[in-house]
Amino acid sequence: MSGAIIFIQEDLKITEVQEEVLVGILSIISLLGSLAGGRTSDVIGRKWTMAFAAIVFQIGAAIMTLASSFEVLMIGRVLAGVGIGFGVMIAPVYIAEISPTVDRGSLTSFPEIFINLGILLGYVSNYAFSGLSVHINWRVMLAVGILPSVFIGFALFIIPESPRWLVMQNRVEEARSVLLKTNENDKEVEERLSEIVAAAGISNGEKNEEKAVWRELLSPSPSLRRMLITGFGIQCFQQITGIDATVYYSPEIFHDAGIVNKSKLLAATVAVGVTKTAFILIATFLVDRVGRKPLLYVSTIGMTVCLFTLSISLAILGKGQLGVAMALLCVCGNVAFFSVGMGPVCWILTSEIFPLRLRAQASALGAVGNRVCSGFVAMSFLSLARTITVGGTFFLFSLFSALSVAFVYKLVPETKGKSLEQIELLFQNHNEWDGSEMELGDAQHLVHKA
Repeated sequence: MSGAIIFIQEDLKITEVQEEVLVGILSIISLLGSLAGGRTSDVIGRKWTMAFAAIVFQIGAAIMTLASSFEVLMIGRVLAGVGIGFGVMIAPVYIAEISPTVDRGSLTSFPEIFINLGILLGYVSNYAFSGLSVHINWRVMLAVGILPSVFIGFALFIIPESPRWLVMQNRVEEARSVLLKTNENDKEVEERLSEIVAAAGISNGEKNEEKAVWRELLSPSPSLRRMLITGFGIQCFQQITGIDATVYYSPEIFHDAGIVNKSKLLAATVAVGVTKTAFILIATFLVDRVGRKPLLYVSTIGMTVCLFTLSISLAILGKGQLGVAMALLCVCGNVAFFSVGMGPVCWILTSEIFPLRLRAQASALGAVGNRVCSGFVAMSFLSLARTITVGGTFFLFSLFSALSVAFVYKLVPETKGKSLEQIELLFQNHNEWDGSEMELGDAQHLVHKA
């Protein structure tokens, strides 16, 4: 959308407010999908919730491609947002539930990898199709988004259902069969299955007599409250540090720095996409080796520095060559630090920390916080930039980023190498955090090694 919006403005003659609404509505509406996704995945399963997400998104993308007015474009954008809401909530939950403990962190970061790959391909397609006529180019840019969701349709014939969801449905033998596909050690499979059965509350034929899920979430125990603060907080911080403003409005940022030509603007965004994708691969390699928390430290501190430097650069250097170079360096630096920690680790943590019986709907609640903050940032960025300048806006983001460092230090435990059931116990025994997690010194050691 970041490239398409330039030509949509020209073709459909939309206002700046309509531009903000069109860009930001995706995140706001996706929260409806995320809210519904938790309950839906508990009823029909994780696998078929992904199928539903893909179908809704395809319909939305097709409507946007054929839109002849702002109103029709909005209908397609709303449907795409619902599909994205389902997908962004269920993908990390599914992967966390199906992955072996030792590889769970790197595998759960896969959604973030492919989000970044999609952003990069979006930037590349924007640049590639920008030479077409104004009436056609933005439609092609939006239409290519249909292709990945078609692939998901074919993948559903191969991938299994989540073993933890199967246990919740009392389909224990099917769950054992799925676990055997991801672990060749029969003894480990039986141990893992026993843990899952116990966590689901159905061992020895006992029925789960816990409070209704939403009632438990709204009136949480002390350990669940800690989980909710950690999960919801990290999701909100991921967005209020302005990453979606950087991704959606990078052409406007570079234009403010001094790049005027549309093709050069889109070429600069490709550099951002390449950087974002490259560093998410680094995070995937490191997350199960050095842990979640050191990566979060490196990420949040690095983002704070880049955002602050970008704000100073835009305010002082003006529209010269040096200003353009600094803007490009700071934007690429910001997305690099985001991708190495805050981007993937946020979703990994949210999919790990909640008890099995609450995981889908608690993760949905975290995703809602993420989408609300994303939508607020996307729908207010242009207006805020007109009021306090683009530089002033990024200074505000740098303050939020600095707060996120303190949040990680105080409220995020290390979950590397622990089973999902052990992580649940970790929150119940809050005093054990100090002896069981990596601290700021590990992040400094990680920077040293790099």
